[in-house]
Amino acid sequence: MTELQSLCVYCGSSSDVDPVHLDNARALGRMAAERGVGIVFGGGRVGLMGVLADACMAAGGRVIGIIPRDLDDREVGHRDVSELEIVDSMHVRKMRMFHRSDAFCVLPGGLGTLDEAFEIITWRQLGFHDKPIVLFNLAGYWNPLLALIDHQIAEGYVRPQHRDLFEVVEAPEAVFEAVARARPPAKPARTERL
Repeated sequence: MTELQSLCVYCGSSSDVDPVHLDNARALGRMAAERGVGIVFGGGRVGLMGVLADACMAAGGRVIGIIPRDLDDREVGHRDVSELEIVDSMHVRKMRMFHRSDAFCVLPGGLGTLDEAFEIITWRQLGFHDKPIVLFNLAGYWNPLLALIDHQIAEGYVRPQHRDLFEVVEAPEAVFEAVARARPPAKPARTERL
């Protein structure tokens, strides 16, 4: 892996969550700034998104928010970041976040976070990119998801090696360690199951 310059972080927009989640989002933002790693995120001021961005900015880091015009009001677009890009749709948002990032981290979140996580993992499975993906399993938050993936493997819908498309960590500093040691997966064969 080349040197990490920008980390895309997918995370929730709710503030009504376990304070430990908010604290770890802050820690990740601060650590990114301390390492000279820019944050690319969904552009909202609220929830984990907001505290992540605020912590990175407060520590002197660079933060790029990308938010669809329709969500700018609902997710309270963050005007106090290095750059806020307002785009026309969710599809454009996800592509812009992808292109502006060297690696991806998935913090706790809701359905939107799941959507983003599965899309970026699937793109890696299909060989569309070889950027590292880290699932931040804070206090076991993603354990049910990991159990589902294990079930899909057991039932034959997911190949066992696809479990290696992302790394699971349990602490913010481990996110950067995982990205540093990541290796791209082998390109899938055309006949391989999705």
